Amino acid sequence: MVITTTNEIQDKKVMEYKGIVFGEVISGINMFKDLGANLRNIFGGRSKGYEDELLAARTNALEEMKTRAAGLGANAIIGVKMDYEVLGADNGMLMVTCSGTAVIVG
Repeated sequence: MVITTTNEIQDKKVMEYKGIVFGEVISGINMFKDLGANLRNIFGGRSKGYEDELLAARTNALEEMKTRAAGLGANAIIGVKMDYEVLGADNGMLMVTCSGTAVIVG
């Protein structure tokens, strides 16, 4: 399945629009990743734990959206947008959402 941020796919024609599809993932960040991030905040550097968590959440959200599009009979998703938020009383949760238009291209 082709997934793209553009509204068209080169050399393909949208034959049918199936609807808007979404993928959502909310994951908790554990205290060990928070501790590592706090140390990097003090000393500088990248937070591998947070980066890995963000990558996993983004991948899972895209897979969920792809599954929903396939359930509608689509073979592509166009116009994809991603959004990231922190949630919870202590900002300890990461939410990744994506949306796009499920289509059949030929």
